[in-house]
Amino acid sequence: MTEWNASPEATGGMRASAVERRRQALAAGDGALRLRAAMDAGTRPDPTDVEVLVERCRIEPDFFVRDMLTWSLTRHPADVTVPLLVAELESAVPQARSQALHTLSKIGDRSAWQHLTDALLRDEDDDVARAAWRAAVALVPAGAEATLAEVLVTQLGRGAAGPGSTDVQRSLSRALVEVGDAAEAPLTRATTSPHEAVRVHAEATLRLRDDPDAGFAGALEEAKRVRALGAEGRELG
Repeated sequence: MTEWNASPEATGGMRASAVERRRQALAAGDGALRLRAAMDAGTRPDPTDVEVLVERCRIEPDFFVRDMLTWSLTRHPADVTVPLLVAELESAVPQARSQALHTLSKIGDRSAWQHLTDALLRDEDDDVARAAWRAAVALVPAGAEATLAEVLVTQLGRGAAGPGSTDVQRSLSRALVEVGDAAEAPLTRATTSPHEAVRVHAEATLRLRDDPDAGFAGALEEAKRVRALGAEGRELG
């Protein structure tokens, strides 16, 4: 019996067809179908799917599907996923940057650290900045914690009066707590900032560091209360 072997051209065509089917499945109108397609891509990892998965991360509107896309990407070889995700950090699309950062933090490949620029840590988009903070504390190499902490404290007080500010501030405080002892000195300096929002945020973070069980909301309220009592005492004096 003659054994039939597909030609390279035929094999390439089949792969291209499979990639296109995956792309179409991930673009289905039904979110449940997109979720299943993302799950399938991680259950049966195929490097040819990686580009399509990263591509979908840029535009996927459903949080749960995005989370599944990240899971699927973590199931593929880092030497395939990381370069494509790093390239997304230069995207003009905020969701592309934030999702790439989130996925890099989950993959945990420390080679990505060098691409976590100060610009990303200070990104004007809150979701991107928060993802960058989480990725940074997950990937920071030993000895670089102090440098990271110095950049993170520049974001204290960010969005203090805006909608969703507590979430942003909580994310930054958690990142600073995870940095560890390297964050203590810059946080202490920040408590003397001329900006009220920065001082309160720094004090709340130090309280959270000393008592993680208190929760950020409690630490923030206590910092505000103490600050208000101090101001009242100065006025009475």
